[in-house]
Amino acid sequence: MTSEKVQVLMSIFPLIAVIVSVTMAAWVFNTWLRIKNGYPLETSWGKPIYPQKNAEVAERVTLLSQENAQLRAELGSVKDRLANVERIVTDGSHDLSSRIDALREPRLSN
Repeated sequence: MTSEKVQVLMSIFPLIAVIVSVTMAAWVFNTWLRIKNGYPLETSWGKPIYPQKNAEVAERVTLLSQENAQLRAELGSVKDRLANVERIVTDGSHDLSSRIDALREPRLSN
């Protein structure tokens, strides 16, 4: 190669390096956006890659579903308790004191 060709290649090299770097950065950013928003990743041919489902994954899903059901039941009971507390707090003080007094009085047996 002559020195003129080397000079031309040396002047083009930074441009090629910038283009490659920008392309790679765009690919990484695109992949990150796909993962963040729940889109499936793709192969080089454009076909989506779905995660493999095996027994371990199915078991984890089952356990998480059970835990979710338990937490929903607990949340329901907490909501009921909160409703009772709100009712007591917003009740008139006279009505509340009469209820407390009624609870203190002994009940008569039938």
